[in-house]
Amino acid sequence: MKIAIVCYPTFGGSGVVATELGIALANRGHEVHFVTYRQPVRLELLSNNIHFHEVHVPEYPLFHYQPYELALSSKLVDTIKLFGIELLHVHYAIPHAYAGYMAKKMLEEEQIYIPMITTLHGTDITLVGKHPFYKPAVTFSINQSDVVTSVSENLKQRTLEFFDIKKDIEVVPNFIDKKKYSTSFTDCQRSLMANEDEKIITHISNFRKVKRIPDIIHIFNKVQQELPAKMIMVGEGPEKEKAERLCEELGIGERVIFLGNSNEIDRILCFSDLFLLPSESESFGLAALEAMINKVPVISSNAGGIPEVNKHGVTGYLSDIGDVSEMAKNAIHILKDEQVLETFKENAQKEALKFDILNVLPLYEAIYKKAYNGRLNKAYS
Repeated sequence: MKIAIVCYPTFGGSGVVATELGIALANRGHEVHFVTYRQPVRLELLSNNIHFHEVHVPEYPLFHYQPYELALSSKLVDTIKLFGIELLHVHYAIPHAYAGYMAKKMLEEEQIYIPMITTLHGTDITLVGKHPFYKPAVTFSINQSDVVTSVSENLKQRTLEFFDIKKDIEVVPNFIDKKKYSTSFTDCQRSLMANEDEKIITHISNFRKVKRIPDIIHIFNKVQQELPAKMIMVGEGPEKEKAERLCEELGIGERVIFLGNSNEIDRILCFSDLFLLPSESESFGLAALEAMINKVPVISSNAGGIPEVNKHGVTGYLSDIGDVSEMAKNAIHILKDEQVLETFKENAQKEALKFDILNVLPLYEAIYKKAYNGRLNKAYS
């Protein structure tokens, strides 16, 4: 099947999932075309089955904000016609589902019928989408999609709560590819980050307010008072500078390492002992899943879809949002005993394997087949 995928090409979870999905589909023999404004960060190599089409937005002084949705919908029309695309899969409702709908309508004028699958990832629904400025357009775009999926049961329920949705929403969870984590590093270079007696705690995100970055610093501060530890902070975002200042104020600046964005997440997690995710909102918790497949237990909030991934008392611990004291207590419980830590590490990886892409990919392929058959029925009706 010839599939066009629209996503954000950044380090965010929706872009990562869309890119990894496209790569997996290409490996299964599908022809995949990514359509976005920059080559996705996880898309390192193009191949006979993987193509990238850049969306250019001309600069016109007339526009205070350049019309990306218009450029994207036009690019989709051109790409679909030129390459004979059979199905459109858009990730993140804003603005991709809206642009996809416009492309569909333009193509129908030429008797070209393209089914559109919209995958909801989180903040497109829980934060941006429910804003009064965007809510009507998001509701319309979701209802005009041929198939709608969400990455967790929690996100599905919140979508139905926030919007007047007429479509069924199918839950297809996020995933990891266990083959990418099957390589055992002979040397994780742990010594570059910490002394032999120090535990390594890690956080990876886009450092937005929703991630509760100050909570991470305070949790670590309590942990390092009880046992030798280092904190690795991976990512860039608006909360990073404030976090750096907080570390200096608490006198732990030398114990917290800010690495910025990285394409070596697997190597960083290789030498990590614990992962912190105290977010106030997470549709799924992909960062937690990536930690778990690397045998890193998770201390997290119980927000959103995180409990669908991190199992309390098994792969880590869940706490109420903002309960820094309990999170620190649970972290110390896991880290202070090597046997307990090893048990949590093994449990984390075992649970993560349930989300291997080989288990999830057939769910998407079944959805594609259903949507494509519906397109044929519409074309010949």
